[in-house]
Amino acid sequence: MTDPAAALREILGPKGWLSGDDTQPFQRDWLNRYGVQPLGVARPANTAEVAAVVKACRQAGVAIVPQGGNTGLCGGAVADQASAVIVALSRMTAIGKPDLDSGSILVEAGVVLASLHEALEPHGLMFPMHLGAEGSARIGGLIGTNAGGSHAFRFGMMQDLVLGLEVVMPDGTVWDGLRAVQKDNAGYQLRKLFCGSEGTLGIVTRAVLRLYPTPKQQASALLVMSDFAAAVSFGAFLRGEAGEFLAGLEFFSDVGLTLALKHLPDLAYQLETRGDVYLLVEMASGSTRVPLDEILASALEWGMEQGLVVDGALANSGAQRAQFWRLREEQPEGQRLEGEQLKHDISVPPGAIARFIEAGARICHDILPGTRINPFGHLGDGNIHYNLSPPEGRADFDGKAGAFAEALAALATDMGGSFAAEHGLGRAKIAMADRNRGPVERELMARLKDAFDPKGTMNPGVLVRSPL
Repeated sequence: MTDPAAALREILGPKGWLSGDDTQPFQRDWLNRYGVQPLGVARPANTAEVAAVVKACRQAGVAIVPQGGNTGLCGGAVADQASAVIVALSRMTAIGKPDLDSGSILVEAGVVLASLHEALEPHGLMFPMHLGAEGSARIGGLIGTNAGGSHAFRFGMMQDLVLGLEVVMPDGTVWDGLRAVQKDNAGYQLRKLFCGSEGTLGIVTRAVLRLYPTPKQQASALLVMSDFAAAVSFGAFLRGEAGEFLAGLEFFSDVGLTLALKHLPDLAYQLETRGDVYLLVEMASGSTRVPLDEILASALEWGMEQGLVVDGALANSGAQRAQFWRLREEQPEGQRLEGEQLKHDISVPPGAIARFIEAGARICHDILPGTRINPFGHLGDGNIHYNLSPPEGRADFDGKAGAFAEALAALATDMGGSFAAEHGLGRAKIAMADRNRGPVERELMARLKDAFDPKGTMNPGVLVRSPL
């Protein structure tokens, strides 16, 4: 093939092929750190067109970069070479009819997460994945990064919510694994292998997702904790006391709250007391007979008696519950509006959260005194978004971003955790993975990549080094 752009234009038509300045919205990652203008952007309308695009690119030796909503934070969904083709699935947005008896639904990879939530509401079902980018993140990208979110400790990550997949392989063949069953032990669990593969093994085109009944009642509370250790202790108590009714357990700091209130004028803090640490607790049940308010109020009383909880309030309406959640969900936006920031996606065993935050603070202040530390995240599964802002009066980090990232990654690794909790590796963290994970693990991943994509055309330079 002498002109891959002409061939792709013929396959996709004028609506499906973008080139030149028309590719600008697809070029850069969400943090504006990665990406170059690609050869073009392919926008297939169905699986057959995806397969045709992949075959044409393989024949021409052209690299392919799958892209969903492009909300990733590690540069894994944008091109790093001008000869690459971005395959954006934004036209593949079909949502099937939910199977009410089985609790599943078939969707195309370009479906926006918030659109899926909206489509399920009339049926009394929910897809239990919630995150800050749900208004733009697409199902294919969520699968590719094995997304987590605020309810992961209760319902699992994306790999736990995917029952079946359809994937276009690097040679253009199509694997049909669209089976709507939880138990399927007929060999390797291929559907889970593609979850977290960041488009390096194939392009997910359709998925069968697992659904749950929408809760008939919820109880939420916003708490001021005495410190991070108290939050960890109270979280452990709640897991034992509330068990299967505990649906959300989120924490944030006063640094993040201050920034959010500063930059988002419609945000309201409704408690009388401010503290260093806040905990957002949510319980849910499919039965109206479960006394959630009583269980949560009793737990709150115990926490105050133990000196763990300084102040708190139970949401008395859906509107107040939404306000409590906004305080947590607007943490990234408040820090973004403050200016330069560094994001670190960490996980440790939940019991080690306080120790990591305290040790991380010492490390950060040694690297750059006065660094403002904004830890927030998911207490239930140990995921810490350990984000930094420069010291007051400074506009940047004095070239020390790499030192922060390496030190915090090493600390997480030493604590038995991960430096890539739910955002993946992308292009940004390959070297970090090589340094913090054993050679056997990294070699196994490289072998998998080579087995699935021997010509190395599927999202090269992402997740593992390319070429091998």
